[in-house]
Amino acid sequence: MRVELITTGTELLLGRTLNTHVRFVAESLFPLGLRLQRQMAIPDGDGIRQALEESFGRCDLLIVTGGLGPTSDDVTREITAELFGCELLLHEESAAWIRSYYEARGRGFDAGARRQAMVPRGFEVLPNPQGTAPGLYFPGGTGHSPLFLLPGPPRELYPMFAAEVRPRIEALAGGPGGVECREWVFAGLGESELAERLEPALAGIEGLEVGYCAGSSSVRLRGIGRPELLEKADAAVAETFPYQAASSHGETMEEVVVGLLKQRGEWVSAAESCTGGLIAHRLTNVPGASAVLGMSFVTYANEAKSRLLGVSEAVLRERGAVSPEVAEAMARGCLAASGADWGLGVTGIAGPSGGSAEKPVGTVWIAVAGKGLPTVVRQGFFPVDRETFKMRASEKALDLLRRQMLGFPS
Repeated sequence: MRVELITTGTELLLGRTLNTHVRFVAESLFPLGLRLQRQMAIPDGDGIRQALEESFGRCDLLIVTGGLGPTSDDVTREITAELFGCELLLHEESAAWIRSYYEARGRGFDAGARRQAMVPRGFEVLPNPQGTAPGLYFPGGTGHSPLFLLPGPPRELYPMFAAEVRPRIEALAGGPGGVECREWVFAGLGESELAERLEPALAGIEGLEVGYCAGSSSVRLRGIGRPELLEKADAAVAETFPYQAASSHGETMEEVVVGLLKQRGEWVSAAESCTGGLIAHRLTNVPGASAVLGMSFVTYANEAKSRLLGVSEAVLRERGAVSPEVAEAMARGCLAASGADWGLGVTGIAGPSGGSAEKPVGTVWIAVAGKGLPTVVRQGFFPVDRETFKMRASEKALDLLRRQMLGFPS
């Protein structure tokens, strides 16, 4: 089935509201064996007319979000009824629900509230327990494909989709799909190198759909196909990249690291300079991170490196703050100060100024210290914008820790 999504809302096109509907709808459709073929975001108002007319003749199922509210710019139901050539009728049950909803909040049932209970003839009403405007469903016929008109607020859309929309789409699609999607996440590789080395093995798996996506700090390989095909792809990945594939189910590097630390019953602490606490931030974005991170340090100034981590002032003076010696001292000092099992030390030059011929902007030194283990120190070079530099440096630090825990080459 050719499925299209129209999201309405001027705020989406002003950049003030993130359009999360695309991701939500796409992820909801995939287990049913369906994928979005096209998505269109349009402003509030009469633009919905042209968008509907374009999609009607092109798709087998159309989903529209937004424009069902009580204000003058909410015109989705009215324009839809006009295009279908049908009248709008008051749905008494919806009107009663909306009236009670308003009265419970001390508001009157005015003309705008009443508009939300108007339903194009021939459409089914989808209850909205989380709000006022009900969803609307046309099951198909009279020259039109099945059509869903759904509320825009995610807190209303998501429950309605699960309870009312998904079962209807599953019936249209003939049951759940037989394909799955898997994502492998790679660290320390470029997109072209990944494809060049892996493509020959993947090309031999007939029926497997492959895609690559390069992010700011990692590369993702996407495989779509039957479960047995994905298992073959997983074996090919493991054989070609035994150390660089950090995840086989789309987990982020921080999720992988937190999971490993939990399995081992170990703690980590980080001493960060150029990354400014980003490593700790990423780790604490993972639920349950409190089991593996007790404390961390942001030692941006040299005085802080000495006072909190015990980094020698002589080393700082002679070798400079951005050096392998300081990164190692930061990791060891962090380990001692925190009592953790693993300590990270990161120091570098994020730019755009501050570099030199010997230490250009983008240089970073990363150290991983483990209890009773030799400290591993590695250099990175990321001559990019400041924010991307911080992300790549933090990714390299977490990956270096991952490899040390697994006994992989670093």
